[in-house]
Amino acid sequence: MKKKRRLPIAIILVIIFLYITLLLLLMRAEANEPLSSIDTFIDALWYSVATLTTVGYGDITPVTPVGRAVGTVFVLLSTGILVTLISTLLSFLTSEGFPLFRLSFLKRKDWYYFADASPESITLAGQILRSEPHAVIIYGLRKNQIAETPDYPCLFINASPERIAQVKGNIGNQCCVFFMKENDIGVNTKAANISRLPVKVYARTVSGEEKLSGNIHFFHSYECCAREYWRQKPLLHREHRIVLLGFGHYGEALLKYAILTNVLSPDHHVAYHIFGTPSHFLDIHENLKFLFSVQEEASDRDSILFHTSSWTANHELLASADRVIICCDDEQEGWDMFWHLRRYYRISGRIDLRSSRFIPDVSHFGVTESIYTPEHVLRTTLNQVAIAMNDLYRNHHPQNALNWDSLSDYLRQSKISASEHLFVKVRILLQDETLTLLTPETLSLAYAAYQRNIQDKACLDLYRQIEHLRWLRFYLYHNWSRGPIHSQTLRQDPRLCPYEELTPQAKAYGDYSWELLSELELKSAEHSNA
Repeated sequence: MKKKRRLPIAIILVIIFLYITLLLLLMRAEANEPLSSIDTFIDALWYSVATLTTVGYGDITPVTPVGRAVGTVFVLLSTGILVTLISTLLSFLTSEGFPLFRLSFLKRKDWYYFADASPESITLAGQILRSEPHAVIIYGLRKNQIAETPDYPCLFINASPERIAQVKGNIGNQCCVFFMKENDIGVNTKAANISRLPVKVYARTVSGEEKLSGNIHFFHSYECCAREYWRQKPLLHREHRIVLLGFGHYGEALLKYAILTNVLSPDHHVAYHIFGTPSHFLDIHENLKFLFSVQEEASDRDSILFHTSSWTANHELLASADRVIICCDDEQEGWDMFWHLRRYYRISGRIDLRSSRFIPDVSHFGVTESIYTPEHVLRTTLNQVAIAMNDLYRNHHPQNALNWDSLSDYLRQSKISASEHLFVKVRILLQDETLTLLTPETLSLAYAAYQRNIQDKACLDLYRQIEHLRWLRFYLYHNWSRGPIHSQTLRQDPRLCPYEELTPQAKAYGDYSWELLSELELKSAEHSNA
């Protein structure tokens, strides 16, 4: 390795030696000639520079045979140097050198590097630029490798995340790396040693925890879709029977978030009928049976029923459903179901169809532009709400609460699940089932309604029951059970019981999740003033 490094240096030294030798030879040959204008080493140097750069001022010229011979050498070299300079310049402009050179002047901005230029990557990058106009978007491939160029400013650099992180250094703000293909981080060579780099990594996956290491965050497009669906098309009080057609990745995610967030009231019960192979869902989430009626529709609690028969033979169930959700992983299969339902079935409720593209006059969900957003992938807003909720909990329970960075991934998910129910809480407080966006005004109105309503003990008790039921669902979904002490190892907690069996202190445990509205209202106001 040392010999290879020394070779260019040796070549450079030889070239310098030969160049100086030619200059001395030119000076010696011309110095004693009366008609010559080259008398000193500086004159010889000036002549060589003018000749090699092809400028050729003509103010100094050799007159002796030896001087002209040396001049001829310089003339011949000038052609090679010119060709080399032009080819070097063109190579610099057309290779990765120029984009990397441009990046060196943008170090203080946020960088977002995408390992590919898929439709999902292009969509997310565009969303990032809309919320952060000064961000730098980088695609880790050449421009001629993609079919359609994005219609926003971006750089195409066929370089690894390691090279990008090296250029960025520790200057300025964050550098984020995205692997947008499913499980790409496991097979993409660009992901090598990614956990060691000073960057934030977001990798799309089918399954797995939210975090792999300190800087790697997983996101699931199916869960992003399900989260967005229940937010934009929330469960209504008049709806009691929901049918899901298809139970692949999307169907399972929709059922998961229905279980975790669709808590409107202790007296509101929903039956979820799922057509599709349940796989191991009921086996994995075995403790759901303590809260849900499984495989039998009940009137006193929510129900989960899997149907192994074909949905096409269940005319009466489809006719009585308040909502039919077509959520097949295969979009074409979903379209076939949709047309069959429209043509041959009596449907009294709504039909929601999963589609990655916008469809006029059809109630659809799962459009790429609504899933691949910073809010869902980076989860910035959701995490901020969860952090604020944890801070509020620490204020109420300083003796046994940890700050956000000290929480385990599981406890973070618990806080995030609570924050996802915030939309439902605001809808309950404002009695507005159409609400899909939280603004400072809605937060202020919701918190005012909460403060006003809890003066009635029955209303306060209702709010506490709702939060306890939501909390129960999260822990039972993850197979916790009732035990004498709270233990993450044993997955036990003494509060995993009916609300009526809780102590007065335990009943008030979830009040902070409602009081969070005040914290968010203040933060929103501060942000607006800023």
